[in-house]
Amino acid sequence: MYLKSLGAKIFAIKVVKQINKWASQPVETQEKIFQKLIKKASNTSFGKDHNFKDIKSHHDFIKNVPIRDYEALRNYVDRVVEGEEDVLWPGKPLYFAKTSGTTSGAKYIPLTKASMPTHIEAARNAILCYIHETGNVDFVNGKMIFLQGSPVLQEKNGINLGRLSGIVAHFVPKYLQKNRLPSLETNCIEDWETKVDAIVKETIHQDMSIISGIPSWVQMYFERLQEASGKKIGDLFKNFNLFIYGGVNYEPYRSKFEALIGRKVDSIELFPASEGFFAFQDSQHEKGMLLLLNSGIFYEFIEAEHFFTENPKRLSIGEVQLDVNYVMIISTNAGLWGYNIGDTVIFTSLQPYRVIVSGRIKHFISAFGEHVIGKEVEQAIKEAMLNFNFSISEFTVAPQTHPKEGQLPYHEWLIEFEDEPKDISEIEAFLDENMQQQNAYYKDLLVGKVLHPLKIASLSKNAFQKYMKSQGKLGGQNKVPRLSNDRKIADDLLKSDLL
Repeated sequence: MYLKSLGAKIFAIKVVKQINKWASQPVETQEKIFQKLIKKASNTSFGKDHNFKDIKSHHDFIKNVPIRDYEALRNYVDRVVEGEEDVLWPGKPLYFAKTSGTTSGAKYIPLTKASMPTHIEAARNAILCYIHETGNVDFVNGKMIFLQGSPVLQEKNGINLGRLSGIVAHFVPKYLQKNRLPSLETNCIEDWETKVDAIVKETIHQDMSIISGIPSWVQMYFERLQEASGKKIGDLFKNFNLFIYGGVNYEPYRSKFEALIGRKVDSIELFPASEGFFAFQDSQHEKGMLLLLNSGIFYEFIEAEHFFTENPKRLSIGEVQLDVNYVMIISTNAGLWGYNIGDTVIFTSLQPYRVIVSGRIKHFISAFGEHVIGKEVEQAIKEAMLNFNFSISEFTVAPQTHPKEGQLPYHEWLIEFEDEPKDISEIEAFLDENMQQQNAYYKDLLVGKVLHPLKIASLSKNAFQKYMKSQGKLGGQNKVPRLSNDRKIADDLLKSDLL
């Protein structure tokens, strides 16, 4: 056994023991994090404005700190961006993670000396948990790649800024540097298609053992590799046995991936964001990802169906239940307080606390009161693919609120099939029945003749890539929402498909 492999196994034992310790004391762990955060930030501008010195409990926190999204917190963030110290967290951030804003352009998410290490440790610990559970460790001696944004950083008032994945690239441990691909030169290429072609040239003759990235863009990389080599990915990279992903559900892509690879490979799901690294898959056998309760983040949860009511109840970790759709609220050691990241989660286990990402609070369909969420459409498409043996590249769903005269409104599923099935109508019927079983509101609207059963719009190959390119969002960490409550994305997709 290589020394690196042996060291990884020993280190995995130590880390898993540490994880088990805090995971077995979830309420106590979160209380310690909460008290530490409040104490540390009590002399910041935000802390003074919100009476942190008087906050002793979660109840006190609720009274003094309202739920905010980025726009509501923006007046504080703008002061940090301008170079002011001690605003949201003591001192200045190390970095700003620059993300796309929905209403006012770019968002600048602070990364501090306290928060930055948690991103690195979480990604590392996900792999160590896998090693500890499976005993598989040989991959640490092979080459590994993470399809990510450019590591080139800009500067704003003395603080470096860039995409989160590009910032994280600067923190790859030295013992992994020799194994890591692509080269810095290739990683700095901005144009995504040019970058993927360069990555293919660099990796096609390498011993790749770990490949990581958002599934849709890794699929593009695999397709280019296959075109260049004429081989299945599993034959090209004989020691490739671990795929690490985040950002979207892997299930809609799994059958296509396995066809491209030529065999099954283990996978690890991550739940990272610019605002924090929240969870990772700690077991190949248990559903969901381990919620990281000891990583400088205090969590609150609000039932999604009550989120838009006045003063919805804010729950701490000890108050949540299984199988309830919650909006996740965070307060962090990067200076985000009562912050709505927009993601919704469902707990699959309370011992330890594991979650699945069920969607986005803004990404749902309820044009007629149906309350359809991402988890439901992903479950339906997964079962349809298994039942009818087809695979897809990508899909999204939107309401058709203005159908042709005399027709009822319906949900339109825009799907890019790998090979279009002969009978779309039977897939439509299956999906619709599955959605009715999952969602009583949707079923009632169909029974009441308010909605027509769903319809599929079959898009041509690369339609989603053409759409993303038209939006300037090809590659990196960008992704198409599974659901929209309006027609903007759907109509733009259909237009791109005709070009």
